[in-house]
Amino acid sequence: MIEKRKGVQNVSDLIIPALIAFAAVTILSPLLISVLKKLKLLQPIRKELPSDHQLKKGTPLMFGMILFIGVIISLIVYPSPLMYFLAVVYILFSFIGFLDDFWKASRQDPGGVSGKTKLMFQFVFTGSLLFYVITVLGVDTSIGIFNEVSLNLHMAVYVIIITLFVVGSANAINFTDGLDGLLGVVAIPTYFFFFIVSDKAEVQVFSLIMIGCLLGFLIYNIYPAKAFMGDTGSLAIGGSLSFLAVIEKVEILIPVLFFIYFAEQLSVILQVSFYKITGKRIFRMTPIHYHFGLKYGWSETTIVTAFGFISWICTFICLAYWRFFLYL
Repeated sequence: MIEKRKGVQNVSDLIIPALIAFAAVTILSPLLISVLKKLKLLQPIRKELPSDHQLKKGTPLMFGMILFIGVIISLIVYPSPLMYFLAVVYILFSFIGFLDDFWKASRQDPGGVSGKTKLMFQFVFTGSLLFYVITVLGVDTSIGIFNEVSLNLHMAVYVIIITLFVVGSANAINFTDGLDGLLGVVAIPTYFFFFIVSDKAEVQVFSLIMIGCLLGFLIYNIYPAKAFMGDTGSLAIGGSLSFLAVIEKVEILIPVLFFIYFAEQLSVILQVSFYKITGKRIFRMTPIHYHFGLKYGWSETTIVTAFGFISWICTFICLAYWRFFLYL
């Protein structure tokens, strides 16, 4: 059963750190972009991408490192075991993304680190983090469904299921980082959801600070982007959002809350599977955000706006379900 939420009472304890994060990211981003250019850590572009994307070759990569400002501020504002855990989650997943980005940028190889290597790290990190969540943070192994109805799972079964969920979700969110500003615009509503539903000061502080960071980040990443987030940021966001869902025990809402992310991932799976069977494609290109540009002529700004709007709708649907069916 999910208990009634109380939340943090002092609004200034939440707003001020988020504003500081926004200001810090906004002010320091040009410096990081300049450093990335000098180090020649630039984005290589896959040849199969549309012609307008080919023009983006040479844009600074690994700009997602600027979001570490949010992690640092979160630890300063609310140092606690849970906040340290959220920071470790972010750092570990960002580390995987950093390896991939550095390989791409330094070798100008769009392929990056092999998928198997990245998955190996993700499974090892996720399994270890879940063990900590259950044994130290005391998160139970049940999944809330409706009011007092919950699915109680054996610890081993829960770990297997949630490990697959976290790794799958993190990669789905990573797929979403394909257009200028797309992941930032879509992730803000998701962090907002966790800010609203949580009764834990750490989660509220972390979520709102990440929103502040992403708003500052978008100033430089919205079309036309001056720098790209890279896997350094997208995998970190994916890992943190996935574990927030586990900590807040809202796993039942994930199919809707993560709708955009899963749609991106599912489009790739369907495309590859259908092509192997029939030799034909379902979409013009995947992940699906490319399809809307190639088939319907949507601009990047239109696609980003539409996906962001859908993400907000999904967030409010989940908030309604949480409020009326999980909130007691």
